[in-house]
Amino acid sequence: MSTPIISIPSIPLRLTANRVWRSYRGGKLLDEMSDVAEPKDAHYPEDWIGSAVEAINPIEHRTPREGVAMVSAADGMTSISQLFEEHAEYFFGAEHIAQFGAQPEFLVKYIDSAERLHFQCHPTKDFSREHLKSSYGKFEAYYVLDVRPDMGPGVVYVGFQRPPERDVLKDMIERQDIDALSECFDPIPVQRGDVIIVPGGVPHALGAGVLLIEILEPSDWVARFEFSRGGYVLPEKDRFMGRDLDFALGMFDLRAKGAAFVESNYLCQPQVVKQIEHGRRERLIGLAQTDCFQVWKTTWSGRAQRTVSSYCIAIVVGGACRLAGPDGWTAELRRFDRVVIPYGMEWIRMESIGECELLECYPPSAKPELETFTV
Repeated sequence: MSTPIISIPSIPLRLTANRVWRSYRGGKLLDEMSDVAEPKDAHYPEDWIGSAVEAINPIEHRTPREGVAMVSAADGMTSISQLFEEHAEYFFGAEHIAQFGAQPEFLVKYIDSAERLHFQCHPTKDFSREHLKSSYGKFEAYYVLDVRPDMGPGVVYVGFQRPPERDVLKDMIERQDIDALSECFDPIPVQRGDVIIVPGGVPHALGAGVLLIEILEPSDWVARFEFSRGGYVLPEKDRFMGRDLDFALGMFDLRAKGAAFVESNYLCQPQVVKQIEHGRRERLIGLAQTDCFQVWKTTWSGRAQRTVSSYCIAIVVGGACRLAGPDGWTAELRRFDRVVIPYGMEWIRMESIGECELLECYPPSAKPELETFTV
């Protein structure tokens, strides 16, 4: 049944938890965000925020439409993908639809790792178009929220600092010589507020104890070249996207990525685009880094207002606030709460409790720099 547009209030659309099974362990901090009585680490370490993308999991752990977010409408719960299809122009605007169709063109996740993730690699867009019959690769970016103090320093592994020859790498993977694979990487320390990009083709892994927001192309393509994590061994069919190791190795960027290269190319520095009294807007990821999505951050105190020129997913990453559209206010939003801001809202009012930080994720075609921002 179609959801009447009048049943979708013109306010930022609050999103609830949307946990997804993965083959590694984590999620205790996500349990705490949702006020679970006994938070624990398990195989639900990810929360897919406002997602219209289905997760690709081993068949024994697959549930129908897993990964697709459900939202509350006047007549009950409905999938966000259904809302997008039925009310595309309201959510995205005609220009976005003509270019991308009725979907956001990006995916956002919470990731809470209790252990290092598998060593893995994702395809580029070009590889996906040629070999996977898909428009999307999996360029991804991390915004670090916190590091668990009981798990040592937070780290990521991005690119081979000491890349092996392809035949040597294949042998390491076939023998699952994890020590040898680990020696190809140097761990890169990360802390709260860091922004890291991982282009398709770059071997990588997230270290243990890191809580972050991941922004990525809207796909679940991955080749895991480490097969066992969290007491679970990936079935052979689920390691290389249903293909074999030689196919997967065709994705790998085997050029050396030294520390200086990683720092200058993969660690992103914020750019202040608008600074006003009691507020500022910063570009964290833009066209200089990728044509797949944009990430901005708004920081303000007191009351503010900005225009809306694009679909956006917004996440409170510091402080607390209320947001309002033409039909009124949302309930109070605390740290880690998330909302969808549709294109058709045209403007939002923002009222902080103390200082507030809002991470804003946009499609690649958005022009946040043209949005007005006043306090």
